[in-house]
Amino acid sequence: MVLSYFLAHLVRFEDFRFLENKELFFTCTAIVVISRSVVFFLSGIYKSLWSYASLHDLLEIIKATILSSLVSTIAILFYNRFSQISRMVPILDTLILLGFLCLRSLSWRMIRDQIFRAGAKDGIPILLIGAGKLGATFLSEIRRHSELDLHPVGFLDDNPSKVGGYIQGIPILGVSESAEDFIYKFGIKKVIMTVSQPDGRIVSKLMKICDTAGIEFKILPSFGDYISDKPKITQLREVQVEDLLGRPTVDLEVESIRSYLEGKDILVTGAGGSIGSEICRQVALFRPRSLILLDAAETPLYEIDYELRKNFSAFAIEFKPVMADVKNLSRLSSVFEEHKPSVVFHSAAYKHVPMMEINPCEAVLNNVMGTKNVADVSRLTGVERFVLISTDKAVNPVNVMGASKRAAELYLQHISQNSRTKFITVRFGNVLGSNGSVIPRFREQIKRGGPVTVTHPEVIRYFMTIPEATQLVLQAGSMGEHGEIFILDMGEPVKIVSLAEEMIRLSGYTPHQDIKIEFTGLRPGEKLFEELMLDQEGIKKTHHPKIRIAAPLESYNLLLFQNKMNKLFSLAKANKDKEIFPSFKDIIPEYKIHDEYLAWETNAGKKNL
Repeated sequence: MVLSYFLAHLVRFEDFRFLENKELFFTCTAIVVISRSVVFFLSGIYKSLWSYASLHDLLEIIKATILSSLVSTIAILFYNRFSQISRMVPILDTLILLGFLCLRSLSWRMIRDQIFRAGAKDGIPILLIGAGKLGATFLSEIRRHSELDLHPVGFLDDNPSKVGGYIQGIPILGVSESAEDFIYKFGIKKVIMTVSQPDGRIVSKLMKICDTAGIEFKILPSFGDYISDKPKITQLREVQVEDLLGRPTVDLEVESIRSYLEGKDILVTGAGGSIGSEICRQVALFRPRSLILLDAAETPLYEIDYELRKNFSAFAIEFKPVMADVKNLSRLSSVFEEHKPSVVFHSAAYKHVPMMEINPCEAVLNNVMGTKNVADVSRLTGVERFVLISTDKAVNPVNVMGASKRAAELYLQHISQNSRTKFITVRFGNVLGSNGSVIPRFREQIKRGGPVTVTHPEVIRYFMTIPEATQLVLQAGSMGEHGEIFILDMGEPVKIVSLAEEMIRLSGYTPHQDIKIEFTGLRPGEKLFEELMLDQEGIKKTHHPKIRIAAPLESYNLLLFQNKMNKLFSLAKANKDKEIFPSFKDIIPEYKIHDEYLAWETNAGKKNL
């Protein structure tokens, strides 16, 4: 500080005339040093570990220096009103001191990084796929761990406009398509995917290239998995089947979603389930006033409540776990009356097809009557938006689960016409890794040494990751008005047998040799292929490329529909399982009971397939 103040005078006067009045100079110097010292001490910049200095530390130095300059200048102004002192000196002093402090504080970090870069050239050459925020953050993490002996040769990225640029001195060599060329050119020993939600096709291609070249291929979780933490070396993992089927990041209209979630009271039914829990996580990012977690299962409800409180403690959100069953109308009424939600996401449902074929009455009571209860209470209590999570199995249903979801869709379309509540349905296919889905089952069978069981060699399904499905649900929730059914873009369908083979390969085995695949035949209620829309629904595009909309019902007769629903409920409450099937047929004409479906498949289904 003393040297900076002295040099500021020397630069200003270009000689030593300022020392003619030594008492004034040294008094002002003392005032400046004392003022700056107090500000610097209170700012806490002396506590920083400069071997790990970053842009944040640099900004703190700049802020503390400018503030101390203002304080010291005001002090001198009170001392002698700048009599015989140049007003240019404080400005020069600030600039010179900033230079000194940056040199002192960042020099060790710069020297250490340079030494590391020089030494790293002899380390293990690695290639980073993804020159974005995740890649840059991970590069910094690599440099903090010189003991790993890793040498980042460069980045590859799908954006050609980035090629030729640099990130922290590391070049962006080319696009991901050219990975094989750069692997052999630079003798790469390890490839690391640093892209948030990468395209599964790119992951699959890179994995095959790395297998052929005999090098390691690792992947980082997406930023959404960290919430507030940074990616770490220890989080590198092997490729999983979810990565191969994953798709590019969803482009969300953040402001439109925020407009109906931020500062609101949001209720999520089925909050402990796969989709419900992810809806809670995604909604919490938009800072609602409160998040009401409703579920009938005690342990999953406790777990999601604990997770949200832990991960979103800084968001000032009030989390309210509520034990309730959607079949209990009285309990729902009291919950809505107490918490007064503005938006409801209804994801509570029984979803396992074979189980619902065996227990059709429970499917009716939970999936149909439960939805009716939540929708009716929402309408009566003035809920602004009601979003129903539906399924592709509701299209031309051949099983009780699909029929129950279709009946729920129809009920919302009927009551939406004369309601201030905006009822919205979002329909999509299977989600990767959800509770009880095919992937966890295959993983367990492979772990046991096989065989892996597939129902039919030609069965195909649409797949989507849980985060992608949830994000699109939130997006569709901002678009709906009156009973629309939004259909999510599920991409290309996947053969289940191909999925099984890929999982076996990822586990280090050879399909049909090390691990056998057995075909067990279609179970009651299962289709060879799923559809996303009815023939009579038509389809329209929305302004979002991954969301389409089905045409609304042309005619509504709420009284007639409610009479049919009440009959269905009476049968379910009386446990008349066999009569449930024809009752569904009365409500949903396109519904095919399993035996009818098998005959239809033989005559017409294979032709469509």
